[in-house]
Amino acid sequence: MQFKGNTFWITGAASGMGKTTAIEIAGNKARIIISDRDEIGLKETARQIEELGSTVRVEPIDMSNPSQIQQIAKRVLAEEKVKGLYQFAGISQRSLVIDTPMENYRKIMEINYFGVVALTQAVLPHMIENGGGQFAAASSMVGKFGFPLRSAYSSSKHALHGYYESLYAENAKYGIKVSMLIGGRIQTNISKFALNKDGQEHGKMDAGQANGITAEKAAKQICKGLKREKREIKIGGFELIMLQIRRFCPSLYFKLAQKIKPT
Repeated sequence: MQFKGNTFWITGAASGMGKTTAIEIAGNKARIIISDRDEIGLKETARQIEELGSTVRVEPIDMSNPSQIQQIAKRVLAEEKVKGLYQFAGISQRSLVIDTPMENYRKIMEINYFGVVALTQAVLPHMIENGGGQFAAASSMVGKFGFPLRSAYSSSKHALHGYYESLYAENAKYGIKVSMLIGGRIQTNISKFALNKDGQEHGKMDAGQANGITAEKAAKQICKGLKREKREIKIGGFELIMLQIRRFCPSLYFKLAQKIKPT
């Protein structure tokens, strides 16, 4: 993937990995479209992109609103030639299965899965018509395996893998590329805004996450993988060893997972 001279649409761009990835790509003289429901955060991201000498288009969007997604996509795609759609918008969870109400499962799936799929469905024909392009979506290590206190979040990320693998199998012949972003411990606000059992914000950064890599370092790992068009891009540090443990030593993984204490 060549960033320079192309246009990339990035969701979840008001903070965290979405923001730092947008800024990192902008440094390659690309045109950037940024979306998030946080309009104040978007303005700050736009300011930093413009300081790099790149052009930016701000499109606030609520990923839980499918009709809004369709309207904005229609407008953007009528005016832009999007080469890459990189989606970081999402919400996490901190609650046990037994305590998690169905409304929390539905809210998390609406944002993390259905919203991402809705925007992808809108952009896919546009990319095919223009000779191809690249999709990337933020998954997680728990998008590869289940984990305590993450049943809804993990399920939403598992679903993304199935969707995008199917999309790639059907559309690779049209020049469509797909990269799944497998994040480990990264210093972002996702744990602060995670839903607890009452549907309220968790309100704090997890200790493990606080000791993770910075969002800026994560963005460099992401962009390196995107340029190589890797189908899975692993982001993080030593904790990524859990992916290998789950794959090759599942019995050990389940023993370790059962030792995780509820927050």
